Amino acid sequence: MISIKNEHELVSMREACKITAAARALAGEMVKPGVSTKAIDKAVHDFIVSQGAKPSFLHYSGYPASACISVNATVIHGIPSGYILKEGDIVSVDVGAFYKGFHGDCAATFPCGEISDEAAKLIQVTRQSFFEGLRLATQGNRVSDISHAIQTYVESNGFSVVRSFVGHGVGRQLHEEPEVPNYGKPGHGPRLLKGMTIAIEPMVNVGVYDVYVLKDGWTTVTADGKLSAHYENTVLITDGEPEILTVTEGL
Repeated sequence: MISIKNEHELVSMREACKITAAARALAGEMVKPGVSTKAIDKAVHDFIVSQGAKPSFLHYSGYPASACISVNATVIHGIPSGYILKEGDIVSVDVGAFYKGFHGDCAATFPCGEISDEAAKLIQVTRQSFFEGLRLATQGNRVSDISHAIQTYVESNGFSVVRSFVGHGVGRQLHEEPEVPNYGKPGHGPRLLKGMTIAIEPMVNVGVYDVYVLKDGWTTVTADGKLSAHYENTVLITDGEPEILTVTEGL
């Protein structure tokens, strides 16, 4: 069942999303050569807790960390470790915060120092594909209108969209209905209604869209070993323009 949030609930959800967005920004500032992914995860954890919130991801279905930190060919769900970031890496950080009964969820891919032209284009196209989908996130449209816009933009730039993982509703639960794929034909899926809150999150690969999960049960990598990027915001459907709840200046 799709959850429709009322104005009272949205007050709390906006606060949760504000904390989430600030945690993403903090993580992005730490993406530099010589920094470990575990250090970024600790900073994210400590910040979220300092705001009176809880990291949404920590212990979620057994996940062992507060952030998903995915480097280069890792698409999503990279487990923070002692890996030391190096010049040229691209680093996807996915974070969530639970506050006053609601979750926020957002992600972005950050360059570590100087990166290749291909990597820079991948990050830009992935981010812009979110905004291409966002344009269709209006009351009366259908979920797959968002999906189709994302896929069309990504593929027109020579990249591919991951199909095994999708966006989702978000609110009292971290993952709610409906699913929000990043591919598909327009005009399908649930109709968008005022008060729906969804996480739109394109995952974009340089090569094939196929991915596989490593033996740890979490880390998801591209099948061909090529780069991947991720961009996500929690979005509110209104009776006008959609509202990005995890808004951060410059991200």
